[in-house]
Amino acid sequence: MTAVTSRAPLEGIHVRRSNAAAETSRWSALAVLCAGQLMVILDGTIVNVALPSIQQDLGFSSSGLAWVVNAYLVPFGGLLLLAGRLGDLIGRKRVFIAGLCLFTAASLLCGVSQEPAVLLASRFVQGIGGAVTSAVTLGMVVTLFPQPKERAKAIGVYSFVQSAGGSMGLLAGGALTQATSWHWIFFVNVPIGIVAALSAGRVLASEHGVGLDKGTDVVGALLVTSALMLSVYTIVETTDYGWTSTHTTSFGAAALALLLAFVVRQAKATHPLLPLRVFRARNVSGAMGIQALMVAGMFSFQFLCVLYLQKVLGFDETHTGLGIFPVSVAIGALSLGLSPKLIARFGPRAVLLPGLSLIAAGLAVLGRVPAGGSYAVDVLPALLPLGIGFGLAMPSLATLAMSAATPQDSGIASGMFNTMQQIGSAFGLAVLSTLATSYTESLLGDGATNTSALTDGYQLAFRIGSGLVAAALLLAATVLRSVTTVQRPLAATKPAAENATR
Repeated sequence: MTAVTSRAPLEGIHVRRSNAAAETSRWSALAVLCAGQLMVILDGTIVNVALPSIQQDLGFSSSGLAWVVNAYLVPFGGLLLLAGRLGDLIGRKRVFIAGLCLFTAASLLCGVSQEPAVLLASRFVQGIGGAVTSAVTLGMVVTLFPQPKERAKAIGVYSFVQSAGGSMGLLAGGALTQATSWHWIFFVNVPIGIVAALSAGRVLASEHGVGLDKGTDVVGALLVTSALMLSVYTIVETTDYGWTSTHTTSFGAAALALLLAFVVRQAKATHPLLPLRVFRARNVSGAMGIQALMVAGMFSFQFLCVLYLQKVLGFDETHTGLGIFPVSVAIGALSLGLSPKLIARFGPRAVLLPGLSLIAAGLAVLGRVPAGGSYAVDVLPALLPLGIGFGLAMPSLATLAMSAATPQDSGIASGMFNTMQQIGSAFGLAVLSTLATSYTESLLGDGATNTSALTDGYQLAFRIGSGLVAAALLLAATVLRSVTTVQRPLAATKPAAENATR
């Protein structure tokens, strides 16, 4: 009797130590996932600041220079959905590490490029690696943290990386380009990618996926990948061809036809690539549409505010990055601190609505920036509500988008969420930049000064961006349902649940 009694406290200590080790392992895994995601997100904006240097060094034409960005966006947006499903089928850890390795290798090739064609080809491969890495990240996060409060905290960290990474990229791009050369915006990914891939192999739990025999819809994969890549290509090329050109309408019609064929295929396929049950939940479907509208509107800030600071206020690359940095600080303060608590207490919809309101208000303030403006008076007051609003909205949307995903579908849900973000980004960039440029050229033709015409063009884009976010707010208010806890996954099966905890 004595032996049994004396052994009990020791067993309790072992259990507590085991639980503590498991908890540390989960947060270490989250850190690795976010490190890989941050590297991919940074690359989306770090290149923008270095474009003038790249053009001068490699001799790109104006139209060719745009493809330094587009060559990355097209495969990235087109492959997210397929990569997410592959994660469900063969294991998200395998897909994540493969994406990191491909992205890192392509970054090295980008850095050593001395010819335009080599850089563009490397950027295309980099986009593939970025898609493969990003597609499964959010799915792994929600699988690691099944409890609502912990999941809210983890999604807050993920959302901070998603939201603030772009602003950090502007700062890092300006600093690296000015201090060294544009080559280093790619070289810096190499050591980070190697460490992240090695760490992922050590701290991420191994998983086998549900098996290729559960979803090898080759036809569906070809249809959706072609549709998404063609959609992104059509949107980004509108800056050269216009929205009503034969090029845009013909390619857009082809992309729509492929997408419709994919939907029909998924409704009939025995093992669909994208199970349509993912969209049965009203909050999930609504979150996807809201995500696209919000990101499209926010691009008027992420892209055009940089141009306003540089071309109107005369900021250099480094000061531009520093000027945008308050947004990252605000996003971090909300995403990492207050937002998870508010979501756990009031539910994601209640947190999302004021977040979208603040974003729309911030863009509306930017819609009034004058030609002879001041950063402290005219720009900073808009950046603070933008940062706070995005810090509230992004974790809420991520929570809603993943709320009904079963463990076996979390990869495809994650890929779909990121796909809507990329489609929204490409659409917002194409529409808002085209409208701003067209209005500026019209004003210049009427005799306006260059600074005044540029400012008026940016104002128009900011106001339209505010309108897009207002539309997202209306959609959120009418479509989303109030919930105070994370919804149960649809059709959660026992084997899938066992696989998630394996």
